[in-house]
Amino acid sequence: MDKKVAGIKDVAELSGLSIATVSRALGGKGSVSPKSRKLAQDAAAELGFVLSYAASSLASGRNHNVGVVVPAVNRWFFSSLVDGISSELIEAGYDLTLYTTSQNESHRATILTDFLLRKRLDAVIAVSLELTESEIQQLLAIHRPVMGVGGALPGADSIRVDDFQLAKMATEHLIGLGHTRIAHIGGANEYDADFKLPRTRRSGFEVAMQEAKISYPAEWLQTSDFTVNGAFATAKSLLGTGRTRPTAIFAASDEMAFGTIMAAYDFGLRVPEDLSVIGIDGHELGEVFGLTTFDQNPRGQGAHAARRILAHLEQKSPSERVQHEPYAEEFPTRLVVRHSTAVPPAP
Repeated sequence: MDKKVAGIKDVAELSGLSIATVSRALGGKGSVSPKSRKLAQDAAAELGFVLSYAASSLASGRNHNVGVVVPAVNRWFFSSLVDGISSELIEAGYDLTLYTTSQNESHRATILTDFLLRKRLDAVIAVSLELTESEIQQLLAIHRPVMGVGGALPGADSIRVDDFQLAKMATEHLIGLGHTRIAHIGGANEYDADFKLPRTRRSGFEVAMQEAKISYPAEWLQTSDFTVNGAFATAKSLLGTGRTRPTAIFAASDEMAFGTIMAAYDFGLRVPEDLSVIGIDGHELGEVFGLTTFDQNPRGQGAHAARRILAHLEQKSPSERVQHEPYAEEFPTRLVVRHSTAVPPAP
């Protein structure tokens, strides 16, 4: 005779909990005490019971699945942000479906007009993707909450850092140390597609220099590709000529700052005695390089975005959710001063 397949009622009886509590405990949904969660998990393990998300989805109208769209996953910033999102979703019992646009317009169009509109997603988190109002309205029309990370989105919630102010303050940190020969390595034009990040950080540098009445040669305004290797080559070109060198460089990302430091070492320059370097990001290798940086905590941004979208999903069923005014929240950052910046060398 076939062995009876255990159901959620059997788990409830064995654990001494209600069916509703067992459902919340195993599904990661709602408030359940750690003791009750363990009782439910132990009973389910003993009985070989696995909660059916298909049945749960039919009952709740939810798929327990959040779509996340990023430009790429082979970059530290985006992978860290996705890690923060994933951690929160796992704790809440949600799956994550990841889409990458790969800076490809046809991929982007397919994702936005097909994949994200399928019924299997409960919500969408768009990272560094400047959605149009019509694209957002398509998602909202089928009751899919949208959260943007990296810039404000029309009609949707978002979190961002103030890239202009970060760049301006990074430059002002160098000026405050006494530097007047300051160069900038920013992102190339092809990275301006969404939210104009390279342009915005370059503007922060330019305004800080203008306000301090400091001029600089046009060749001290360089662009790269946000990678260590790319900035290494750019910095070598910048530092390797016979003309007067800058005494400080503001790199628009930590990875480009690392490449700049390595290029300086290649020329026998000491950091910070001969060259000060500052970045933006909060990269985990910043401590290894002794890099002064503005930490924007991408993992924390991802976790915060996930908590926000989960709180919205918990309100009620998709068709009953209370509408609210979209908010654009500024995520906190902090200046981390290490030993890659110091007063300029004596003339």
